Amino acid sequence: MDGEKSLTFRRYEEGETPDDWDLEEKIFQQDTTYKCPTYIHRTPPCQGSCPAGEDIRGWLNIVRGIEKPPVDADGNEMDWKDYAFLRSTDANPFPAIMGRVCPAPCQDGCNRNEVEQNVGINAVEHFIGDHALETNLPLRSPGADTGKSIALIGGGIASLTAAYQLRRMGHAATIFEAHSKLGGMMRYGIPGYRTPRDVLDGEIQRVLDMGVEVKTGVKIGVDISLAKLEEDYDAVFVGIGAQSGTPIPIPGADKASNCITGVAFLEAFNDGRLQHGAQKVLVIGGGDTAMDVAAVARRLGHIEHSHEQDRPEFVVLGHTAHDVATVAKRDGADVKVIYRRPVDKMPATEMEVKHVREEGVEIHGSLVPVEVVLGDDGRARALKVAKADWSSGKMEMIEGSEHEIEADLIVAAIGQAGDLKGMEELDNGWGLVNANANYQWPDRENIFVAGDIIKPHLLTTAVGQASIAAKAIDQFLKGEKQGKPPKVNVHHFNLLEKLKETNQAPTEYAHAQTDGTDSAEWAVHNYEDRAANQIVPADELFLGHWEHDARFDRKSIEIGPEAVLGHFGERIEAPNDEEARKEADRCMSCGMCFECDNCVIYCPQDAVHRVKKSDRTTGRYVDTDYSKCIGCHICADVCPSGYIKMGLGE
Repeated sequence: MDGEKSLTFRRYEEGETPDDWDLEEKIFQQDTTYKCPTYIHRTPPCQGSCPAGEDIRGWLNIVRGIEKPPVDADGNEMDWKDYAFLRSTDANPFPAIMGRVCPAPCQDGCNRNEVEQNVGINAVEHFIGDHALETNLPLRSPGADTGKSIALIGGGIASLTAAYQLRRMGHAATIFEAHSKLGGMMRYGIPGYRTPRDVLDGEIQRVLDMGVEVKTGVKIGVDISLAKLEEDYDAVFVGIGAQSGTPIPIPGADKASNCITGVAFLEAFNDGRLQHGAQKVLVIGGGDTAMDVAAVARRLGHIEHSHEQDRPEFVVLGHTAHDVATVAKRDGADVKVIYRRPVDKMPATEMEVKHVREEGVEIHGSLVPVEVVLGDDGRARALKVAKADWSSGKMEMIEGSEHEIEADLIVAAIGQAGDLKGMEELDNGWGLVNANANYQWPDRENIFVAGDIIKPHLLTTAVGQASIAAKAIDQFLKGEKQGKPPKVNVHHFNLLEKLKETNQAPTEYAHAQTDGTDSAEWAVHNYEDRAANQIVPADELFLGHWEHDARFDRKSIEIGPEAVLGHFGERIEAPNDEEARKEADRCMSCGMCFECDNCVIYCPQDAVHRVKKSDRTTGRYVDTDYSKCIGCHICADVCPSGYIKMGLGE
């Protein structure tokens, strides 16, 4: 922590008057206004920053013990870890995988950054996911059968998520996958030591256990036409990912067999075909794929004297496969990464960059590939690069800076596209597929699309898009109009559902009642849900409530340059129960009451009071007696989560 930040104590400095504060209109007398507190549910920025739209605040509040699990008919309370898993998987059925590999944009958006450091959201999700696997927790049960069926092309995270959400709605789902196994980029694009196969298989099986049909070894567009799927199914979902790498667009690259793509390199490794690499590996790119290639190349090492057919490029291209027995002879590899922008501008996650450097990978920024230099045998022997100057904000080549970097294997991790053979009508000209805001293909109303085939991004992005697409498919099958998505299109906490869960649902509306509505049992009082339209910012929180509390960082196994060869174990460890609860307790519960009692304690009129215990639940902990309230706004000022706003017209 770089020194403590100044915490907010109150909204305005002494003597300061906001320009838009009309005192005569806003204040009747001294500290009394016509406004009274209203309890406003809004989306926290962590969730707003999560591409999957997970109810992060919700499952953190469950882990920390604020939101209580439901109780069954016999009075037995559900285990809090099981309940946290159910809340987490409402949006994302892969918490154990996401807790390991997601770069956590949610943590960048966390309001706790305004106090000291963000909440370790990924660590808690890792904990939730591993607990569910260890205890064989199932996902929610499928919905009532609707008689509708959907074909899902591709067996990666987008199709698996869409199938999960569709089964919850009661629709039949059949996945068609060209590979022999499901998983897509989780299996073939990310090294197995980052997405352990037992973890991946366990989380995929939970989805299949919901009644999802799978047909592997079937390539749509080749084995079965897209038109045939449209004929046999009520809707088609395209989630084939972008598993074709982009070659280096420079002279000589297309002539050298040892110039390959990062996607192909990783697939060969994850398939088990590639057992050793090259002595001098040069990786082009600055994203997580480039870091994965570099890390794998260091682990694989090279064989000093190998047959020509065992060269890594021939294995990657599928011409041959390595004999596992040869790995005993391998030595270390010299691995370098170059990126055309400065190193601090690389899109790769900070943790991945840190890890590969610790493992002996050299990273060089501001180097632009110019030409692949060929040897007498027609293979690449070096990459000619030039230095770039970015001081002006744009790339300017430095004259006379060209030089060669020797390499036995050049791997380009600079972009991806989809394999649309046989489905060329979907191609937007870039090897990708267009989609509207509801992830429906604009040219045909029965085809939907999500994931990397729209634009390569994060696994969690594919999860979020697939959830929205599944909802759109459901609307299409029901003949409902595809409306404009909400401004904050995520999986929101629903107070009415929570009240039903705790057997406190409002009674049926009494149409005859004309007065006394403030105490009527058919309405939820003093609560407004703005979560679909508003994200609560840090400046509306009372940050002075929070003490400085250092973030929990997961234990990471240190792997130095000497130990990396042949090391294929996991690097990070999940937190235990105590560590997870302690870290979750750092959550500021932005946009939702977490029962701190500040408003009750500081109200000078005793107008704010706790709801009686039998009626309490998340989102309904305090209430206001408006006959006592003078509108002094103290309760809103001391609310740490920004849950209270002074009402009427705002």
